[in-house]
Formats: sequence, structure tokens, C-alpha cells
Amino acid sequence: MKVTVVGAGAVGASCAEYIALKNFAAEVVLIDIKEGFAEGKAMDLMQTASLNGFDTKITGVTNDYSATAGSDVAVITSGIPRKPGMTREELISTNAGIVKSVASSLIQASPNVIIIVVSNPMDTMTYLVHQATDLPKNRIIGMGGALDSARFKYRLAEALESPISDVDGMVIGGHSDTGMIPLTRLATRNSVPVSEFVSADRLEEVKQETKVGGATLTKLLGTSAWYAPGAAVSAMVQAIANDSNKMFPCSCLLEGEYGLSDISIGVPALIGANGIEQIVEIELSEEEKAALNASADAVRKTNGLI
Repeated sequence: MKVTVVGAGAVGASCAEYIALKNFAAEVVLIDIKEGFAEGKAMDLMQTASLNGFDTKITGVTNDYSATAGSDVAVITSGIPRKPGMTREELISTNAGIVKSVASSLIQASPNVIIIVVSNPMDTMTYLVHQATDLPKNRIIGMGGALDSARFKYRLAEALESPISDVDGMVIGGHSDTGMIPLTRLATRNSVPVSEFVSADRLEEVKQETKVGGATLTKLLGTSAWYAPGAAVSAMVQAIANDSNKMFPCSCLLEGEYGLSDISIGVPALIGANGIEQIVEIELSEEEKAALNASADAVRKTNGLI
């Protein structure tokens, strides 16, 4: 498998590193517009190969999409990151043009590519790739829900005082501080509802902490996070490489599912060799349905700015 990662900054480099460490890809190409930057990151990562025991070849190029030809998967991380106090939506005017140009260049070099969108505002950028290209909808995936769900499980394990491997849960809806819907009702510890262990008030705290998870890190770090986003992307790429039919909440183009159409938003989906193999419709409570509809309204408002 050949994977291209567009943007060699912190998130892109973490994507490349985690993909290489898992050793399922033959080649990862890092591409960036800054002269020599991707080449330097690739060289630095390759110098860890003998120490970390991977055989994946990592190469870096400056704005040369011919080097990405034949990519099976491409990850778009390019664009400006969030700064403290900035919403994901405030990035749209700059990042929309970047993402549209990048998607076009990737498809020209690799017509059969599956694209994973990381750039913010992620649901709108995913929708933009659908609108700007002729790719089938199963080959365009927004990463956000996978990351949000990982942050949810982290907060659940914290509240439960349990190993994180005991915990399962997911976040649907828009990848924004207000649009996320952590499904506390369905979250479990080894198949037992977490409500058996944690009070309703504490679960509400978990929900709110999850929704501002990105903003919390941006405030602490001074920029967007990169380790967890990189890990989320690598898990999705591995599911495609292994055709594992693994379920991830991710931004999918909906055509009637959950009563929504002409929108990319986070819902559970099975990810395999064809990208999105199936959108999974779960039974939501009336409160959860209302929250998803409100989240969709907010995403549509942002979509109107592109």
C-alpha cells in the first residue's frame, strides 16, 4: 500500500510516523509547500526505522504531486491550525482553497485514491471535497469522529478509574465544540453500561469535557493537538489496508441516513478496502436525534461559507 500525507506539520508527521510504526504500508509520501520541510521530516523519521523496527519507506517532496502517483490512500492535513480562542469554523476562508486545490492534485495523480480529510472545519472540508471532485462518496472520509471518540473514551476511563481498554463509546455529530454528541447512554465498561458505575452528573461532565477536548489542548499547547489525530488517521488507514470492516464514527456524506441529506457529518461507518463500506444507522433517543439535527444545522451554516 502507498499512502500520501499532505502537510508535513505536526499532525501530518504524526500520521506518517504511526502508519510506519504499524508496518502495514510499503511507502508513505509526505508532501508540503515549504521547501525542504517534508524532505527533512521524512529523513528524520527514516532514521528511526532501525530503532523502531519498521520497513515502511518514508519519502518527502516539496509540492510535487507526481511523487504521490499510485497512492491508495491520501490524508489531507494541510491548512492553518487552530490558535487559542479560535474556533474550527474560523479557519474556513483559508483552508477551503487549500483543500480544494490539494484534492484536485491528488486525484489527478491517483484517480483511484481514497481521501481522508483532517483539515478544519473538518465536516465542511469533507463536504467540499465531495462537491469539488467526482470521487464516489465511499472514497471520501472525514476523520473527526474517530478522534472525538478516542477523547471520549479517555474521559470515560478517567471517570471510571478504569483501564481504557475496558471502555467503549462513540461520538457522533459535527466535529466542533458545540456539535459533538458523546453517546453516554450507549457507553459501556466491558459491555456493562457506564451509568452503572458513574453518576449522571459525572457523565454530563465527561460529555462536556469531551466536546471541548480540542479547545482544551489548543489552550494548553498553543496550537492544535497532533498525537491523537495522527493515531486516529493511522487506525483508519490500517482498516482500509487490511480490509478489516472496522467501525469508526467518521464524517460521511449522508443521503437519507438519520433523516439527513446533502451533508457530511459524523456517524458510525464500517471502514474497509473500499473506504466507507457501510453507514451504520443506530437507534437514537429523541434527545439524541434532536442534538444530531441541531449539529447538522450548524454544519450546514458553515457549509454556506464555502
